[in-house]
Amino acid sequence: MIGFIDPGLAQVNGPFLVSFLEGMRELGWRDGENMTVLDRWVENQPARLPGIMAGLLAERVDLLVTGGSLVTNGARAATDGLPIVMVAVGDPVAFGLAQSLARPGGNVTGLSNMSLDLVAKRLQLLVEMAPATRRVAVLADSRDPGTPTYWLQTRDNATRIGLTPQLVEVATADDIDSVFIGLSERTDALFVTMNPLTVANRTKIATLALANGLPTSCPIRDFVVAGGLQSLGSSLPSDFRRAADFVDRILKGARPADLPIMQPTKFELVINVKTAGAFGLTVPPTILAIADEVIE
Repeated sequence: MIGFIDPGLAQVNGPFLVSFLEGMRELGWRDGENMTVLDRWVENQPARLPGIMAGLLAERVDLLVTGGSLVTNGARAATDGLPIVMVAVGDPVAFGLAQSLARPGGNVTGLSNMSLDLVAKRLQLLVEMAPATRRVAVLADSRDPGTPTYWLQTRDNATRIGLTPQLVEVATADDIDSVFIGLSERTDALFVTMNPLTVANRTKIATLALANGLPTSCPIRDFVVAGGLQSLGSSLPSDFRRAADFVDRILKGARPADLPIMQPTKFELVINVKTAGAFGLTVPPTILAIADEVIE
């Protein structure tokens, strides 16, 4: 029995579960036949997590699949030794989830999305696409345990290339509306961090950024489809599909402590040229040439 815990809403992040189940089917596992998957959705309300964990433990699940650092940290704190396969955690070593990528050493393994390593590349792309950028606002979830590390990394990289960064924290969807009030007077562009709250509100963020004239660097493709300017990151559906391999090996007797944490095999650069046009920007041909997808 597998517990699947996603930090967002089923209506929004349901495709991640679908990808995971597809990955399991490819390995011979079928929900309702030779395995049972209990999917639980935190719905961007961290206070729900303890109750969700208690319920799954009462069901005696054999392992957990968790999305993001907040859920993974919460799950590990609530259980002693139950195998956890994580997805979309930026730096599991820095967050205290593993001793090293090669030898996790505990009950947590899975996939890191290397979001911290992508910070410098994302900032450079933002400057190349919006060369008037001098100040950049970093939108982050104040409740996410990864935010302090992510902010320091972003601050240092932004400063290194001559930008003035400022941290803009939110904790709820309503906060997102509030922080945009007057934001364009204090910054030139927006750098969106990867966390459940921003992913769940990607359309709102992209729409508000466009309305306020703020070119936006996004962590994954879904933001750009919603109207963001550009994104560079791993494919979450692909990562959840790859998580099935870890689950398969653990169900067959492997220990999480011995399974190296995997990093993305491919990063997607997605550009929205329609959004660029709305900002009066011309995307450099050199960037268009290396983009994995161009949204017209």
